[in-house]
Amino acid sequence: MSYSQLLAQIPMFEPLSGEELDHLSGLLQQRRYAKGEVIFHKGDVGTALFIVRRGEVVIRLSSSEGREVILSILSRGDSFGELALLDGEPRSTDAVAREETHLLSLHQEDFRRFLGERPQVAMRLLAVLSRMVRRVTQHVHDAAFLEGRARLVRVLLELARTQGQQGAEGILLPKRTQADLANQCGVTRESANKWLRHYVQEGLLSYENGQITLLDVERLRRDVD
Repeated sequence: MSYSQLLAQIPMFEPLSGEELDHLSGLLQQRRYAKGEVIFHKGDVGTALFIVRRGEVVIRLSSSEGREVILSILSRGDSFGELALLDGEPRSTDAVAREETHLLSLHQEDFRRFLGERPQVAMRLLAVLSRMVRRVTQHVHDAAFLEGRARLVRVLLELARTQGQQGAEGILLPKRTQADLANQCGVTRESANKWLRHYVQEGLLSYENGQITLLDVERLRRDVD
């Protein structure tokens, strides 16, 4: 089976020709994970780059006391695990299947050989890693300096930008439980619920059956600027 069309939608591989995409597709291996199954732990040796074909993957940090912080929730077409393949260091986060998830994996040696033969992809990879660093830096900044309301809005706007879909009334966000949303914002579930209800009353978003729709993105953005 060829995954060339999926690969063509991933920013890192946009410069590739159809022939190169077909070659890369032939190097990929299919992997399937059950809901809640760990793909890798922080500290594991990195041996593969992963691409989400179906389902969702949570990238998180965990403490020895059992506390968790969600850095991102990835869906179809997102890649992860690039960093460990390049620097040879252990994984810096956990990756867990949020639901039944199908992944494509690219082994370390194949990945490095592929990059060595295609410097334009290496440059795109640097851009991907730069965005990753900026996202983590922003997450640390928000956790240190912003109140819960602003953190929630920042997460909602980022979801709208990266995974939102235009609907009849506004931008539909991917479904999130209140616990996941609160974790990603670094606030309590009660705090996330309070501010969601506040913005519903203000007419800036709707929230029904776990589906959040942003009704006025500009007003939301101005609320935290």
